[in-house]
Amino acid sequence: MSNDYFTVPVTSVNAGIASDVLAEHTGISKAKVKDAMNKGAVWLKRAKGRRMCLRRAKAQVVSGDTLELYYDPQLLALTPGRAECLADHDHYSVWYKPAGLLTQGTNFGDHCSLLRQAELYFVPRREVFLVHRLDREASGLVILAHSRTAAAKLSALFQQGLVEKHYRIEVLGDLSGKTRGVIDLPIDTKEASTVFEVIKYDPGSHTSLVDVQIKTGRLHQIRRHFSMIGFPVMGDPRYGRGNKNEQGMMLEAVSLAFECPFLHKRVMAAGGSFQAEIVKHQG
Repeated sequence: MSNDYFTVPVTSVNAGIASDVLAEHTGISKAKVKDAMNKGAVWLKRAKGRRMCLRRAKAQVVSGDTLELYYDPQLLALTPGRAECLADHDHYSVWYKPAGLLTQGTNFGDHCSLLRQAELYFVPRREVFLVHRLDREASGLVILAHSRTAAAKLSALFQQGLVEKHYRIEVLGDLSGKTRGVIDLPIDTKEASTVFEVIKYDPGSHTSLVDVQIKTGRLHQIRRHFSMIGFPVMGDPRYGRGNKNEQGMMLEAVSLAFECPFLHKRVMAAGGSFQAEIVKHQG
């Protein structure tokens, strides 16, 4: 059984404890239902309300409710890598996301996501909002906001291109002859610009280590751009040929620099720590 979707309308006949209702109507054991609920794979739609993730196994559901279970036992059995909080600055925090960890969960669960790990990290609980993303296969720095105001301000910086983002990648082939360059090939008919500087070429592995800065934020921009010019990112499961490796995808977000909308000073996260001095900012 995999990737199964169950929808259970609640009536006066079957109203009661959510986990009991789901177990009875799906044929999945109550223990497995509870595990799926805890990992964010169960959703509740009220007759006159918003759709929400339902984690409490003993939550009461009433007539007019609808329960949804997105059941993928293989996904639910995964043990995700652990993200690390590098810096907490009240309005936002900086995290290191390992390769293989989603930035955000899906209907089938969120226990393999950075966002959920951050929610569980903060005690007492704080709001956590995503302001930008990093591909599942990639590793590196991600900023999370802790209020709607902070999320709006930080998202605006990313959308306006005011966050300087640097990535370190390893690509197949010898790029050392170019040293520096710009890839401005359109992606999905939209303008896209990637600036790069070659750090070194390793003849033994026939790979080049490259520092990359993106000026636009298209889907899989770095991976697609380097594949387009014949130098695919090593370990990329989607783009390029002959670029498989045992270490996974060699793409890491190594630094983020921006004008902090709360401190009104330029800050930079790099190499796992803030390089600029930041003081706690209240309010």
